[in-house]
Amino acid sequence: MSSTPSPTATDEISWVLTPLLELPGVLHAVIATGDGLVEGASDGLERASAERVAAMTATVHAAARAFTAAFTDVERPRLAQTVVESDLGYAVVVPAGENTSLAVFTSPDAQLGNVAYQMQLQVAALGRALASPTRRPDDDVRS
Repeated sequence: MSSTPSPTATDEISWVLTPLLELPGVLHAVIATGDGLVEGASDGLERASAERVAAMTATVHAAARAFTAAFTDVERPRLAQTVVESDLGYAVVVPAGENTSLAVFTSPDAQLGNVAYQMQLQVAALGRALASPTRRPDDDVRS
C-alpha cells in the first residue's frame, strides 16, 4: 500500500499544508471537515491514518467546545485552538473556516508558537483562496 493518500478533488487545497510541513518538528498535517472527512493530508500520512485523524479532529474539536461551554455556560464558544500534548508530541487543531479544521502533529521539541502562527497564516490564505471566484477562460477576453 502506498503511503500517499489517493488524490481527490479536495486535494487541490493541500497546498495549505506545505509551509506547515516545512517547519522544524511538524510531522503531519490534515485539513478536515467538521463531520470528519479528509479534505487534504500530508504525503507521509497513509490514507487510513488521514481518515482517522480527520474523524478524531472533528471529535476533539467538538469535545473542546463542549468542555469550554461547560465551564462558561456559553452555548457555542468560538475556539482558537485545541492542543493535545503527549510523550510523542503535540496535536494542534485550529478552525479553518466554515465547517473545516486544520490539524498538525509535531515532535515534542517543536516550537509551538511558530507552528500556531503559521497555522493562522495558512488558515487566512485558505480563506482568501476559497473566497476568490473561479476564473473562467473567457474572463481573459475583453470585448
